[in-house]
Amino acid sequence: MRIGELSRETGVAIPTIKYYVREGLLPAGRLTSPNQASYGDGHVRRLRLIRGLIDVGGLSVSAVREVLAAVDSPEESVHEVLGAAQHAITPRPAATPEGVERARQAVAELIRRRGWRVEPDHPAFEKLAVALATFRGIGHGEFEEVLDDYAAACERVATADLAWVGRNAEVDGLVEGVVVGTVLGDAVLTSMRRLAHVEASARMFKGAAEGAGGR
Repeated sequence: MRIGELSRETGVAIPTIKYYVREGLLPAGRLTSPNQASYGDGHVRRLRLIRGLIDVGGLSVSAVREVLAAVDSPEESVHEVLGAAQHAITPRPAATPEGVERARQAVAELIRRRGWRVEPDHPAFEKLAVALATFRGIGHGEFEEVLDDYAAACERVATADLAWVGRNAEVDGLVEGVVVGTVLGDAVLTSMRRLAHVEASARMFKGAAEGAGGR
């Protein structure tokens, strides 16, 4: 297909497609003449992946470039490539609150307690520490009492994620699936958590309020 057809197929404007090619996010089309190129299904899939990472995942173009570099590195082990992808898609905290060192110790203890094989330099380690330090800073340090419940739930989610992407035995398919599942899955998980909050609130508090009102 020509670039106009690629644009119609994906809903991505032609100037944007050309920009992605210049930035190295999208492979150039196959030249069929000095000023014409042909694009295939692989370009359609890659464009949809790029748009999903940017529009739903909220990643910057530079972060998308890192993610795609991990996706396109099948010479490394699956675990190493997944680690590179995770580092690329995990945002770094914008600030370091007071008490973060104590919070880092709590995160390290959680990882030790759960038996997780995670290094302290993973960006999610610091992100979690900053979140816990913030909880403590605003007077809600007791939140840490539910960390193991959160961890157990996240273990189940992670297992489900990898079981889903594991249906594709190819490394690039596995990595792309984990990247997509992590970035877009975060949006799904956050939305589902909000919906579950509504249900849990109704179950725990609404009935009690209605009962109190009826007395």
